[in-house]
Amino acid sequence: MGLFLTACVPARKYEEQKSKAAALQAEVDGATSKSRDVQAAYDELRSTTLQDAKRLTELHRDTTVLGNSLRQMTGQYDKINSLNNELLEKYNKLLAGDRSENRELLTDLEAMRLNLQNKEDSVNALSKRVNDKQAALSALQAEIEAKDAAMKALKDRVSAALTGFEGKGLTVEQRGGRIYVSMDNKLLFPSGSATVDAKGKDAIMKLAKAIENEKDLNILVEGHTDTDKIGSGSTYKDNWDLSVIRATSVVRIMQENSVIDPVRLTATGRGEYIPVDPNDKSKNRRIEVILAPDLTELYKLVTD
Repeated sequence: MGLFLTACVPARKYEEQKSKAAALQAEVDGATSKSRDVQAAYDELRSTTLQDAKRLTELHRDTTVLGNSLRQMTGQYDKINSLNNELLEKYNKLLAGDRSENRELLTDLEAMRLNLQNKEDSVNALSKRVNDKQAALSALQAEIEAKDAAMKALKDRVSAALTGFEGKGLTVEQRGGRIYVSMDNKLLFPSGSATVDAKGKDAIMKLAKAIENEKDLNILVEGHTDTDKIGSGSTYKDNWDLSVIRATSVVRIMQENSVIDPVRLTATGRGEYIPVDPNDKSKNRRIEVILAPDLTELYKLVTD
């Protein structure tokens, strides 16, 4: 009996150690997955930052050019001031001279005065443009930072709202300052149909609720198909037709189940022509909801 009990103890310890090892391995796998996610997010952020840096460089260049022009105009203005002073001296000397000559010189003097006034106005206008560009540059920097932070927060909110669907035919990504919500057709539609099933409708409604209060967000819904031709007995003419109607079905669900302004919604069909994987038709059959910030005011800052 003593030998039997002695043999049982090491076996039990072995099983405990084995369980601990399995738990540690699961933690390692989880940490590795999170590391990959963090790296992907970093790569996207770096791409967006490079694009913003390019735009900032262009604004810096415009401001530098205007500054150089302002300096040149200021130099010309100083020369004209000097010439004006000389003319005033001549005018004072000629007051006692011949009246006919005085009238001619006074006419020249008035012409020089008007020219001087025009140059001064040009310098002031150019100075204002330089100041406006510098103000626009500062505003652009602040706007870009605010847009980036807002889109990151929006992606987190969308991901949280769709947690139950990610990895089940739905992905959420942030690229180039936009958020892409991609949903496989198997999550949304029966084969060859544009009617969204119950599970797909649930995902679309949750997405719409997560973004309905974003007033400065444009929402583009794109339908994509594979290369298989539409059967002769189908109600759809071709893949273009099917992709557009599927996108429209998604837009209609979003509009009917949220307070999203219809002006911000666009439905479009891309047919079979933008595949994500030419070797896997199932991945190409999808709906992409693209969330893009309204950059109208931002472009005004750059172009005005």
